[in-house]
Amino acid sequence: MNKDNRLAYWRANLRLVAACLSIWFVCSFGFGVLFVEELNAVRIGGFKLGFWFAQQGSIYIFVLLIFFYAWRMNRLDREYDVHED
Repeated sequence: MNKDNRLAYWRANLRLVAACLSIWFVCSFGFGVLFVEELNAVRIGGFKLGFWFAQQGSIYIFVLLIFFYAWRMNRLDREYDVHED
């Protein structure tokens, strides 16, 4: 792989990591701490939505982001021909 492809691959990887971390930050800190009062007006299964995000929601989002990252990196690997197959 030439230098331009390596830089493009690395930039795409960093953009993906930044996007995933941003989503996780918004869901964990934003929904669980900053916007908890507004979200507590909504109830899911008897629990306030702000409480749910603080206790469980951010963990579920994190696990989903792990699977999304793995899926997207496999596509990037194939796109830049660095896959392991």
